[in-house]
Amino acid sequence: MPVFEMPLERLREYRGCSPLPGDFDAYWRAALGELEATGLDCTLEPAGFQAPGVKCFDLWFTGVRGARIHCKFLRPEKPAGRIPGVAMFHGYMHHAGEWFERLPYAYAGMAVLVMEARGQGGLSEDVYDGAGPTLFGHVVRGVRDADPQKLYYRDVYLDAVKTVRILMNMDFVDEGRVAATGKSQGGALALAAAALEPRVKLCAPMYPFLCDFKRILEMDLNRNAYEGFYYYFKKCDPAHQYEKEFFERLGYIDVQNHAPQVRAKVLWQTGLMDDLCPPSAQFAAYNKLVSPKAIKLYPEHTHELICHANDEIFTFFRQL
Repeated sequence: MPVFEMPLERLREYRGCSPLPGDFDAYWRAALGELEATGLDCTLEPAGFQAPGVKCFDLWFTGVRGARIHCKFLRPEKPAGRIPGVAMFHGYMHHAGEWFERLPYAYAGMAVLVMEARGQGGLSEDVYDGAGPTLFGHVVRGVRDADPQKLYYRDVYLDAVKTVRILMNMDFVDEGRVAATGKSQGGALALAAAALEPRVKLCAPMYPFLCDFKRILEMDLNRNAYEGFYYYFKKCDPAHQYEKEFFERLGYIDVQNHAPQVRAKVLWQTGLMDDLCPPSAQFAAYNKLVSPKAIKLYPEHTHELICHANDEIFTFFRQL
């Protein structure tokens, strides 16, 4: 194991150091109620990219707070009855990626819906209106607002749930055979979607972001995607006077607190040299899963493309 981390034996027992808000369940019940009020309407526009035997569309829906959310949607040209569906989510500050990347799933007879996170690298709108800093990264947005519902990632998690529900609601998709996957931020969104929409059948996160936030601070890993922590404390709370309140607020979006609600079968993959989303923060969430699960560890890999990991996910989803 790398010297910056716990021994593997401790990782397999570690359950996190970040707090669970006392009203966590009520918070997300209210959030899901707001989401349900937006309905499941969406619009489909033929995409500029097409491939033989596959139909490709730009799909748009309206999320909470009226944000327009963009997805890439692919399906077999002639679905054979009710087919499986796969919801995909991208990494931090990225976008839905190339159509080409998703073709194997469509050619395997699956419908694929790839969501773009609001205000990041794709076309989805960011309508954030909370008080507090917006300079230091999305993860800290809303931590200083009087309303805890103003957390940026609260709305993105709800977008992920709606993405899954839209896929399940398609007349040629079998709602009982829908999976979710993603890398880094995408892995966190896949897990959050599976927790908040328990009909998700399979979930395959790769080195998920947004886990065990206090552990990130303890390990002094406040950089890259987590640089918001560093600048937040330096500029907004230099004496860490409100550190307890900071982590309690972030507890609503901490994936480790969502993990016990996941009902999907989970295939988790991570590199043991990952110093952006450290293994301990990931194990904090993984160890709280109560559904069938397996974790595949890659000792030499950091937060990077893992050899054959996509093959593992594709094979896992063939169970659908």
